[in-house]
Amino acid sequence: MEQPQDDCEEVGLFSPPPKVQGMTTLDRDAFTKTIQAPVIKVKKELIHIVMKNLKHRILKRPKLKTIIEDPSDEDHKKIVLDPFLVTSEDAFDERDHEFFKKFQISPQICQADLQVTYDNLKTDEILKAILPKGQDVTTGFTRVGHIAHMNLRDHQLPYKNLIGQVILDKNPGLTSVVNKTNIIDSTYRNFQMEVLAGEENMITKVKENGIAYEFDFSKVYWNSRLGTEHDRITGLLKSGDVVFDVFAGVGPFAIPAAKRKCIVYANDLNPESYKWLLHNCKLNKVDKKVQPFNVDGREFIRTVIKKELSGYIKSFTTERENHLHIVMNLPAMAVEFLDAFRHLLDMEYCSEDILPTVHCYGFSKDDNPEKDIRKQAEQYLGTVLDSCSVHLVRNVAPNKEMMCISFKLPAKVLFANQLDCAGEPALKRFRKDEESTEKESTR
Repeated sequence: MEQPQDDCEEVGLFSPPPKVQGMTTLDRDAFTKTIQAPVIKVKKELIHIVMKNLKHRILKRPKLKTIIEDPSDEDHKKIVLDPFLVTSEDAFDERDHEFFKKFQISPQICQADLQVTYDNLKTDEILKAILPKGQDVTTGFTRVGHIAHMNLRDHQLPYKNLIGQVILDKNPGLTSVVNKTNIIDSTYRNFQMEVLAGEENMITKVKENGIAYEFDFSKVYWNSRLGTEHDRITGLLKSGDVVFDVFAGVGPFAIPAAKRKCIVYANDLNPESYKWLLHNCKLNKVDKKVQPFNVDGREFIRTVIKKELSGYIKSFTTERENHLHIVMNLPAMAVEFLDAFRHLLDMEYCSEDILPTVHCYGFSKDDNPEKDIRKQAEQYLGTVLDSCSVHLVRNVAPNKEMMCISFKLPAKVLFANQLDCAGEPALKRFRKDEESTEKESTR
């Protein structure tokens, strides 16, 4: 049996005409070309059974008809075969020939003219033909409802609108393609974007882990790649747990937590995120279970969390099985907010069981990101963590990881009057230890 040819030969046969290279305004007609393709002649009444038996040898191309008329014979039609799998009768194996003999089909291969158009080409084939040779082609995007979000590189920007239109054409259900124009570094975590193709409507709807969310993608932060992480944290919760979501966004942690019958306090500084958080709580019928706030994260910790933690601790009993969780999903700077917990509660420490579990997200470019994220957290907490777990969320970029560190908030950090084993305030002793370490390293 003849073996399939390699990809470069297939690209050569189906690649668009050379004249499309450098095109910046999409001309779909310019991609049309005629090629020679192998066909087998079959009686009309046998078409379906032959298609089924030869399905692995039939040419597979987007929107390409694989059954064509035979103008010279009204009783027969022609089935288009893959030119890289079938070049002669020798391509058919013994089983194929037995099938042909049974239905009195001639295995003779003929060549037929086949018109290949823009509609029959794949996205990467089109873009590779357009962009200068040797340049990387970006075909990937993140789908957010009806919006395709791309991150184009500088050398692709002259072709940005054309790339957007191709993505729009080749992906049913999309109505808008946007490109991020700068990194997420603003106070509200949203990025500037431009519409490359399609409509300007940025209000979209997505479904994640069975829960619907609506928002204006141009004004809030949403990352479709975090669905697994949202589900992982939600899976740690049980009915009656208390969740403080410091950087709640449009609700991907808060709403699932409320669905699990947790008591939820959700905050976001961005007025747009706050607006859509309220909307999504109503959309998912948990607006009575989520208490929303629109303040800075540090203020939320020092007011809402301080007040509510005090109340839960005062009402603590040994029979209580509910747990306290604090979620801090602002990876660019969340660890910097950990110092807001230092001496947050001016009351007596009673039991480790009431200490909240913090789930804090951060970025690391270190060779050992687990160690690095722990070091970052300890720096802002002002103490060494006796135990914690570190989870790799995802790779953000080459040598840049998004991590989640989870730990019980140490009593010596949370309680102002807590003393360590040496009988002095724990934070003061930690600073002494840091100073000693620095002196040793400079000797």
